[in-house]
Amino acid sequence: MKIIFSQRCLEYEVLGHPESPQRIRLAYNFLKEKGFEFIEPRPCSEEDIILAHSRSLLEKVKNNQIFDPDTPNILDIFKYACLSVGSAILAQEICLTENSKVLSLMRPPGHHAGYEQLGGFCYFNNIAIAIKKALQKVNKAVILDLDCHHGNGTQEIFLGNKNILYVSLHQVPLYPGTGLRSEKNCLNYPLPPGTQEEEYLKTLRQALERIKEFKPEIIGISLGLDTYEKDPLANLKLKFSSYHKIGFLINRLEIPSFAVLEGGYSADLGRCIYEFILGWEDKKVDF
Repeated sequence: MKIIFSQRCLEYEVLGHPESPQRIRLAYNFLKEKGFEFIEPRPCSEEDIILAHSRSLLEKVKNNQIFDPDTPNILDIFKYACLSVGSAILAQEICLTENSKVLSLMRPPGHHAGYEQLGGFCYFNNIAIAIKKALQKVNKAVILDLDCHHGNGTQEIFLGNKNILYVSLHQVPLYPGTGLRSEKNCLNYPLPPGTQEEEYLKTLRQALERIKEFKPEIIGISLGLDTYEKDPLANLKLKFSSYHKIGFLINRLEIPSFAVLEGGYSADLGRCIYEFILGWEDKKVDF
């Protein structure tokens, strides 16, 4: 399985910020030791960005007119954000053209970025743009958001779009305070703090049934691993084995899928990703 990664995403940092280069560096080193192949991404174009965002948001990020304490005004952040978007687009393209699973292991994340606003560590919505590009080739697509935080930006961008099904499993209460109920084409599955594997997988199976009924031609996975029991920013209780099972259940849908990294802030991020990949690649598991 291919993983898309560039060392350039490790070049920027805000001391003390949880969305740090160290989280990706550790994950990259773990996966490299496991023998994975890495592909260098290319930056997206401005035309790609405005598929999902306003021109005004693009200009704000490009000109460093950012005023959000969680989403810092970093030198050259436009360059890094474009590379992260480009990585998600490349994952989607490889998924469709080669019918293979691909993971974008890049930062910054994206699912909190809406049409006109950034936030929650996110500047542009990587997976939303990648799926917008996919809709130039397919009729129906799904975004499955597994981050512990609700993807409010993704929901805003696609709300009411009959060609898209947005499905999110997330903790409530938790930032950003959205996703309390389903709306139109956006299916939300709020989970209480302390939710463990059994209840999570039960809910995931329900969500996957809805995805199967929708009959998409591609699934984009917002792969947040902050559902892990030792994550410092959330309170769900998934274990390493949980990610293996999650990947396996998604694989059983037999629908082309690609994944884009969102959150996940523990030192064990690489192991969590690895377990997900094993299941996603159809390595058998009994449960």
